[in-house]
Amino acid sequence: MSDYNLLIDPLPAGWKNHLFGDVCDRVKDSYQPVDGGDTPYVGLEHLAQGFPAFVGRGTESDIKSSKTAFKAGDILFGKLRPYLRKGARADFDGVCSTDILAFRARAGCEATFLHFLIHCDEFIDHAKSTTSGVQHPRTSWPSLKEFRLTLPPLPEQKKIAHILSTVQRAIEAQERIIQTTTELKKALMHKLLTEGLRNEPQKQTEIGPMPESWEVVELGSLAKVGNGSTPKRANEAYWEGGTIPWLNSTKIHDRFITEADQFVTPQAVKECHLPRVAPNSLLIAITGQGKTLGNSAITRIETCINQHLAYAQFHAAKIVPVFVLWFMQTRYDNLRAIAHGGGSTKGALTCGFLKTLPIPVPSRAEQEEIATTFQTLEDKQHFAVRRQAGLQNLFRTLLHQLMTAKTRVHELGFSV
Repeated sequence: MSDYNLLIDPLPAGWKNHLFGDVCDRVKDSYQPVDGGDTPYVGLEHLAQGFPAFVGRGTESDIKSSKTAFKAGDILFGKLRPYLRKGARADFDGVCSTDILAFRARAGCEATFLHFLIHCDEFIDHAKSTTSGVQHPRTSWPSLKEFRLTLPPLPEQKKIAHILSTVQRAIEAQERIIQTTTELKKALMHKLLTEGLRNEPQKQTEIGPMPESWEVVELGSLAKVGNGSTPKRANEAYWEGGTIPWLNSTKIHDRFITEADQFVTPQAVKECHLPRVAPNSLLIAITGQGKTLGNSAITRIETCINQHLAYAQFHAAKIVPVFVLWFMQTRYDNLRAIAHGGGSTKGALTCGFLKTLPIPVPSRAEQEEIATTFQTLEDKQHFAVRRQAGLQNLFRTLLHQLMTAKTRVHELGFSV
């Protein structure tokens, strides 16, 4: 038997010890998909990771083999790699993957309470400890039904579920703000970087339509372009006690870089000929894994960089660096396609290519206005991200505190 449990000692008044199999049943109803059918289908990819929510759904026309049929109110839990914490309460009838277990709450157990219970650390730890298979670890109903827990009385379950649901809705509201702001920013980028702000007639250029007064200039004529390197790690004189910021390509995702995680010594700068990149320079990831390649950022500090980053240190007074940053966001897919398919080096960009990269140049005043518009949206998005992170921390804290009776609903202003 697993050592992980959610038993409370001493027992709060009205709370009782149970096995998980005492409070819910596994749904075993089988369903054979019909060609062209429209019954909702839930696969593991449709369950949010680490949060009790859905992130989409398919239809039975997407699948062929027999699946599990569930009803609205049932709880779906991903048994494959349970450490991913995939589980949510369905508010619709449908069918689900065989890598998902469906639970149906018994009398005396509130379904929404159960939907939060399966996200408790103790339940997840129990599930992880009962998996089998190395490449595809799965838990099972016979193992999960033996999980031991202390269950509050039904009225308190409902109050706990209500509190956690309120926080969950607030988290989801912030996610909608983030998504809406992202979509608005993308639409505005296309509009403002092709039409500008002055309602001017447009002209066709090598990078698409733009206002007649705008120029198209190669990046190399606006800035010094180069890349960095990595001093030998084995040479302690290059790293030990270093005070000069040094960036690798992972920092590109910060968008506006205000600090470094690593530092090199003056000796490393001198002997390895590291460029000192000035503040307000553009950094571009010229190689990288995942989403790194093709991304850009502005450094707000003087820094050195590694060989996976290029820099554009602007010397033209007519350029607003942040405007170029926002333009580079629109070239992300194009840069990745060039790097992987038609650039000078397979799977990478080169400084030679970047020097020839065409950049739109409106008046400095218009650049500043456009940059300010995007920055306002960026600030709004960052505020929503921070607020969402705070709410997620609150959710995790309340989930633990309420499920273990360390905090009671009446202490939060709810009467039972």
